[in-house]
Amino acid sequence: MRNLTGLCLRPHLWTQLRHGSSVVKRREFNKVMVANRGEIAIRVFRALTELNKTSVAIYSEQDKHSMHRLKADEAYLVGKGLPPVAAYLTIEQIIDTALKNNIDAIHPGYGFLSERADFAQACENAGIVFIGPSPDVMARMGDKVAARQAAIEAGVQVVPGTSGPISTADEAVEFAKTYGTPIILKAAYGGGGRGMRRVDKIEDVEEAFRRAYSEAQSAFGDGSLFVEKFVERPRHIEVQLLGDHHGNIVHLYERDCSVQRRHQKVVEIAPAPALPPGVREKILDDAIRLAKHVGYQNAGTVEFLVDQKGHHYFIEVNARLQVEHTVTEEVTGVDLVQAQIRVAEGKALEDLKLKQSTIQVNGAAIQCRLTTEDPARGFQPDSGRIEVFRSGEGMGIRLDSASAYAGSVITPHYDSLLVKVIASARSHHNAAAKLIRALKEFRIRGVKTNIPFLLNVLQHQSFTDAAVDTYFIDEHPELFAFKPSQNRAQKLLAYLGEVQVNGATTPLATSLKPAHVVPPVPHVRADQEPVTRSRPPVGLHSVLVNEGAEAFAKAVRRKKGCMITDTTFRDAHQSLLATRVRTYDMAKISPFVSSAFPHLFSMENWGGATFDVSMRFLHECPWERLETLRKLIPNIPFQCLLRGANAMGYSNYPDNVINKFAELAVKSGMDIFRVFDSLNYLPNLLVGMEAVGRAGGVVEAAIAYTGDVSDSTRTQYNLQYYMDLAEQLVKAQCHILCIKDMAGVLKPAAAKLLITALRDKYPDMPIHVHSHDTAGAAVASMVECAKAGADIVDAAVDSMSGMTSQPSMGAIVASLQGTNFETGLNLDAISQYSAYWESARQLYAPFECATTMKSGNADVYKHEIPGGQYTNLQFQAFSLGLGDKFDEVKRMYREANLALGDIIKVTPSSKIVGDLAQFMVQNNLTRETLVDRADELSFPKSVVEFMQGHVGQPPYGFPEPLRTKVLRGKPKIDGRSGAQLPALDFDKVKVELEEKHGRKLREVDVMSSAMFPRVFDDFEQFRQRFGPVDKLPTRVFFSGLDIAEECDVEIETENEIFSVFFDLNGQMRSIFVQDREASKEIVVRPRALAGVKGSIGAPMPGEVLELKVKEGDKVTPKQPLFVLSAMKMEMLIDAPIAGTVVRIHAKKGDKFEAGDLVIEIEP
Repeated sequence: MRNLTGLCLRPHLWTQLRHGSSVVKRREFNKVMVANRGEIAIRVFRALTELNKTSVAIYSEQDKHSMHRLKADEAYLVGKGLPPVAAYLTIEQIIDTALKNNIDAIHPGYGFLSERADFAQACENAGIVFIGPSPDVMARMGDKVAARQAAIEAGVQVVPGTSGPISTADEAVEFAKTYGTPIILKAAYGGGGRGMRRVDKIEDVEEAFRRAYSEAQSAFGDGSLFVEKFVERPRHIEVQLLGDHHGNIVHLYERDCSVQRRHQKVVEIAPAPALPPGVREKILDDAIRLAKHVGYQNAGTVEFLVDQKGHHYFIEVNARLQVEHTVTEEVTGVDLVQAQIRVAEGKALEDLKLKQSTIQVNGAAIQCRLTTEDPARGFQPDSGRIEVFRSGEGMGIRLDSASAYAGSVITPHYDSLLVKVIASARSHHNAAAKLIRALKEFRIRGVKTNIPFLLNVLQHQSFTDAAVDTYFIDEHPELFAFKPSQNRAQKLLAYLGEVQVNGATTPLATSLKPAHVVPPVPHVRADQEPVTRSRPPVGLHSVLVNEGAEAFAKAVRRKKGCMITDTTFRDAHQSLLATRVRTYDMAKISPFVSSAFPHLFSMENWGGATFDVSMRFLHECPWERLETLRKLIPNIPFQCLLRGANAMGYSNYPDNVINKFAELAVKSGMDIFRVFDSLNYLPNLLVGMEAVGRAGGVVEAAIAYTGDVSDSTRTQYNLQYYMDLAEQLVKAQCHILCIKDMAGVLKPAAAKLLITALRDKYPDMPIHVHSHDTAGAAVASMVECAKAGADIVDAAVDSMSGMTSQPSMGAIVASLQGTNFETGLNLDAISQYSAYWESARQLYAPFECATTMKSGNADVYKHEIPGGQYTNLQFQAFSLGLGDKFDEVKRMYREANLALGDIIKVTPSSKIVGDLAQFMVQNNLTRETLVDRADELSFPKSVVEFMQGHVGQPPYGFPEPLRTKVLRGKPKIDGRSGAQLPALDFDKVKVELEEKHGRKLREVDVMSSAMFPRVFDDFEQFRQRFGPVDKLPTRVFFSGLDIAEECDVEIETENEIFSVFFDLNGQMRSIFVQDREASKEIVVRPRALAGVKGSIGAPMPGEVLELKVKEGDKVTPKQPLFVLSAMKMEMLIDAPIAGTVVRIHAKKGDKFEAGDLVIEIEP
């Protein structure tokens, strides 16, 4: 008993009756304190309120905002300055608080002090009624060893075990040697699975003892343990008892608590289903016999193990109210808490109308413990703020909770129980059905819960058939197969909060804001609805699908007139809007395009810079874009840009990557591949062409155009150069020949000359021409191409054309009307299409090229900057402080190009020239001084790699002596760089990525990572954090919602989420977002690196109890590193690999969040 010197003890003024040696005190309580917290405290408060008594709470400093404090009539702080659990174990402070506030009785709840005989004795000494058994009975029954001895005395069968508590590991080892394993270690002075360990091997006894002892000491204030032989495959059956102070004891039947994990009850059932005949009666009789033997009063539970043969063994008495008392209340109709209080007031069971003959079971009840634990991660406790809480309710459902509401903060200080969900019905099967329905109705966001696991348990056939034992969870791994909650709506709200607090998540190029506009989508009549796969399309796409690429090319050549490729969905916005146009806006207009323009040759809508930009800045998957557009536009061929041996990237890849990419692209809906190389290097071109051919796509071999074939004075890139290259591409069996004029330098006269020569030489080969309108002459050039024999020319819809984009679709169509080169496109439809994009373009104001470029400029014929690069280079110059020197940058671009040998300028070679140009401006270099000082300058990496030959071999060789000076002895590559690369192991990469990102990935995801590993990782992490942001309207995506603004977000087909900022489906949702500016002074722990096995983080929020290694130690796999404790659970973290401990980021007592870096091991 604790020393209570100095406390003012209250005299006994009650009417006293005697029964045996105990004193029965009859009285009515006025104020009752609950020496507990959370759900059980509130449960007792409710009973007190119904009995018209004043409820009094105690709370720790950590619980000052907890619900149980607010639910009580009065509440008092205890344990100031103490750790969270210790505050509720301060007997002296609790008794002192009770005396100062005229408390008549104290209910201990369960856990904490509920089974401490010294606490019951302290209450009695202070003149306060302890609502529970007498101190003597508690001392005997609460001590598992003493209870075991009492059972033996009463003639109740027990499991072999130690005769008393043990306090050393040696004693446990000795018992194991005597009786053999398995054995079980149990806390002598507490329950709930704390301080309990099953040990199957004798060599593991010592470590298990230390862990169990530490848990028991932390949870109950006493680490004493006892040891028992472990009964194989038992059912765990417990009997609810209630005794008064007049010698009366009744049982309220039994409960089945066999569904356990780590000896912690998960699901409880009343009554126990499918007990063998006669076993129930024997168990109930033994429970009553034991209770009478010890003179038990108040509520308590006698627990048994029932083996496969129906033999039952006493294991312990819980001298308190149990967590699962609820199911007994539901099937018997007895309020156990009220009964406890009335018995403590001295009333007899008869006064409460409780006789054994009248207590009957009515139906069945099941309780499950909904906890904040993540079953997918070994039931690691989770903590944090509940952002969303919606419960399952209805007939037959009871919820007992404390902190289950939106806004509640779940701390790692206490037990992870969130809600007890109890279902009652006329049968076990019906109760299970109700419980399943209720759990499915729950929506909890912000913390992980075990709901998926509970549903798996309840829906398992063995549970339904009532055929479970304590091995049930361990033997059914399928219970741990979960479909993870996507939590998309809440993630989107988190994204909106992020934008609201910290601004756009994609860099904005200008200070302009997206406009408040709704682009007008033209109406599509029923008879104009897009064709579908169930109604085969008519046109070129059907030829490709049904007859193949060669037949497709022949059909193109037979077609009269000039066909158009619409670049609006790709190159146009790459040139005008920094490649930032989102799938969201393309998808809205796609049905109209499908209906209005079936005669388009193709739509260029994929590839090039759009591939990585969609992930990098728009946070959307490029493959999903392709798949989405294919569904909406099934009748028009799709076209993409393929960078030869570079695929969609900016460097060389193994050949099997190029082959796999082409295969996946065709499967995802791509038809025509414009294959090019930035240096027109034939070996690189052939890699891409062969990959596309094998995949079944249309090979459009592109010759990157530069120079001026109409200028007879130019010796490089003359007509003969293009004719020779075309001959090699035709021999390589391309389906279509393309002239790709990236800079828009193809003048009308040059266009006529080049296309005429190609048509004369290759009369059966379809010819396709691509250009940019930077100089303003592209419409004229495209008309000349059509007249000279080109089959297809590229154009962008009028409002997305001009300047660095493609020439105007409407202008070309109008110019060719009434001629032999009619396009088959309708000008009125083009006007409607243009109106949509004219409005939509305002949503992308932050990236608008017209901010700095007001018109086309004929100086492109000098500097030859590609259209797609021009605006990006301009934005880049402004960001580098060179905005006022952009004319100089353009002039220097020409000088840089000449210094590099006058190369073809297409991505990535155009970037090399641009990098060198800005380098020259920043360093005040001319072409001459660049060469003179080359051996002392630190050149951009792109320039060095070009000189090495990584990009390919330029048509006229590398410039000397610049190359030698730049390389300074670095290795040179002769031939195709990618030819030497080993094949990529896609299966291995897939496994590594899935381990890193924690989800199943598609082949296309692996391909994205193969080309852009870091970009894909960042994109995947972003999407897992913020969800499908591609579903947000564009203005909202870039700048967030305005105050009180509403928007509709369609997350999946036929499932619209109507959201007001922080108000979703009518429920308020609040998001906490860290202000990155305001938090710059906050010290944040480093995070463990995903996928790096030597970077070992905390698997759950918790406190480091013990470090088992030090820096410099050599460790082996599975060697213990540290012990982490959270919510009274301890976890031993092992080394995943062998190596040396190079750094420890923790010391004993440090607290960590899940994922915080603790130890680094170097293999």
